[in-house]
Amino acid sequence: MKGIIFTEFLDIVEHQFGLQVCQQMLDDAGDQGSYTSVGSYDHRELVRLISSLSAITGHSAASLQERFGEAVFPRLLSNLPEMPAEQYHTLSFINRVEAHIHTEVKKLYPDANPPKFDFLSQTESTLIMDYKSARCMGHVCLGLIKGCAVHFGDRIAIEMIPVSGQQDHVRFKVERLTE
Repeated sequence: MKGIIFTEFLDIVEHQFGLQVCQQMLDDAGDQGSYTSVGSYDHRELVRLISSLSAITGHSAASLQERFGEAVFPRLLSNLPEMPAEQYHTLSFINRVEAHIHTEVKKLYPDANPPKFDFLSQTESTLIMDYKSARCMGHVCLGLIKGCAVHFGDRIAIEMIPVSGQQDHVRFKVERLTE
């Protein structure tokens, strides 16, 4: 997993829960917190940090992943090439992630293994897609979708349906709501 995810996670934890909680999370997880945005790290380190934060805060790991996804969306977006917002809405942007962004990530970082999105159905207002990742972070994806909707000013309804018990395959139904 790319280091930017770790550096952003630590920054968001510090911002949302405070420096003391962030340090306690690192200490309890036995983690030095020495990450660089361009490094590559084992995703299980992030899982340990989330588990530690869950134990400290009493929030479920799933809800913390979702909060992280929502908070990190604008930060990750700012690292992408300029994309005029008026050309996109939530559903069209999600399509762009698989078709363009994940492809570019693999070019820049050949060792990267981004999640895979399989698009099953799409209309102007509804998208049904499968999220597949050995990292089992479907709740981060859920948060990213919510963050995307906030960014583009869309009201959406999201249904998250586990396809496998391991959460390595999750189906999302995303609907853009009209007034």
